[in-house]
Amino acid sequence: MNPSKLVNGTFAVLFTGIALWAVVFFVEMNRELKALQLQEAANLRRLAAAEAKLKEQTEYLERLRHDPALLERIIRQKLGFAKGDEFVFRFEKPLP
Repeated sequence: MNPSKLVNGTFAVLFTGIALWAVVFFVEMNRELKALQLQEAANLRRLAAAEAKLKEQTEYLERLRHDPALLERIIRQKLGFAKGDEFVFRFEKPLP
């Protein structure tokens, strides 16, 4: 057997093995990249929703700080407060 054919065959087998490993490696990396891109898109949607909620809450807080009528209405509704010259009537709910 010719030694150069043996060396060429060995290199061909070695090259084929490395090429197959590289293909498998890059396919797996591509799959992971797509999964990470999907996760990033979901995180961006959650971030946008959180920013919108923060903006809404900040606006509500500013209204509470600068609108005494709103503040009074909320205090009356949630805490049941009344002015000094007002009467508050509370009725028990009838049993079913």
